[in-house]
Amino acid sequence: MAGTDSVSVFAEGTFEEQIQELVNYIVRNRSEEERAAFIRPFQEALKKSEGRKSLEDDVERKRNIFKMVVVEVKGLGDGGEKEIEGFFNLLFSHLYSLYASDGPETKDYVNAFIQLLIVEPATQKFLKYRILSNLFNATEHTSSIRPLVYSSLVQISSANGDLDVLQITRTNVEKWLSEWTVPPTEKASFLKTISGAYEAESQPEISYEYERLYVQTLPATSPGAQESAIDLIATALRLPNVFDFDPLFKLDAVISAKDHELFSLLQIFLSDGLQEFNVWVDSHPDALNKHKLDRSRLEHKIRLLTLASLAFQYVGRNLPYSKVAEALQVDLAEVEKWAIDVIRAQLVWGKLSQTTHSLYVTRATARTFEKEQWEALQKRLLAWKSGLNGILDVVVNAKRLAGLGETQDVA
Repeated sequence: MAGTDSVSVFAEGTFEEQIQELVNYIVRNRSEEERAAFIRPFQEALKKSEGRKSLEDDVERKRNIFKMVVVEVKGLGDGGEKEIEGFFNLLFSHLYSLYASDGPETKDYVNAFIQLLIVEPATQKFLKYRILSNLFNATEHTSSIRPLVYSSLVQISSANGDLDVLQITRTNVEKWLSEWTVPPTEKASFLKTISGAYEAESQPEISYEYERLYVQTLPATSPGAQESAIDLIATALRLPNVFDFDPLFKLDAVISAKDHELFSLLQIFLSDGLQEFNVWVDSHPDALNKHKLDRSRLEHKIRLLTLASLAFQYVGRNLPYSKVAEALQVDLAEVEKWAIDVIRAQLVWGKLSQTTHSLYVTRATARTFEKEQWEALQKRLLAWKSGLNGILDVVVNAKRLAGLGETQDVA
């Protein structure tokens, strides 16, 4: 939802006709007497009279009439879903034709509409999602009201366990953030709302992606930036399928937390191994409990990363099980289990051989790409070039010999 910008707005007719349509919808199920009494003030407000400006030229009068209508909107009403959606589309159309898209009055009206939808029964939840999506799409791309509307849509759908209905994509979110004329702190707050919603729906890895965007957007000097950075580090370490820690070192808020104990642990997971991890844990006895980190799970993750780094040095070669056992500090009998785990984690690709007691590595993930990794890549490319030159020499010699044979036949 809210992925496009086309909204069906039932707004045919003059201003007077449209207001009458809205009013008639509000009172449709009341008695004849109640309807007449309710409609009368609107008829008076719309009436043409001497000395009064034409309604088309009197914006203030239009605003007052619109306010009269909105005050009487107490809920979704008694129509069918299409009628209700059309009713709100018409309200939104008048709102944006009468007020600036970023004006304080507009924000007040939008807040009122959102609160009205929040209290409506969950039985009409999908209709509420459509109405809020229409409001979002009707709002100018740059407006500061857009994050307010979409945050509410996220919160309402998440409360009903329907977050996936919105089909939120990171591409759309980043596009919206680039368009909105709001301070970085408001953009960060929007991202935190999305991250929290995914966390509440037990989708921690998607939550982590938006948490990372949140910390990236948050100014490093803003209040709470360091705390948010530490929370992000802890989340990255905690999640079993997060192995790429390099992007965190590109975030200003994370770098600003370099004196924190978890920052040094993050550095170990970026480029060090099991031995450094154990030293860190021994020197920070209370840190794991404080940050809700499980030592056994962290040990499992650091072993996989250690094996990935080792395998990176053996791409195109056999990695002996004895080397793996030594690096991971495990028995030789356990090596195959760890090799299978690292392949399942898509950190290493290769083939196990029980005959040679080795892992033939075809591909491995580099945890970070610095001087050591560039040098390894250079050696690999040179070996590849040398291999190609050898093949080329064989081909040239074969052609030369074939040419000599043809010459002898002719003679």
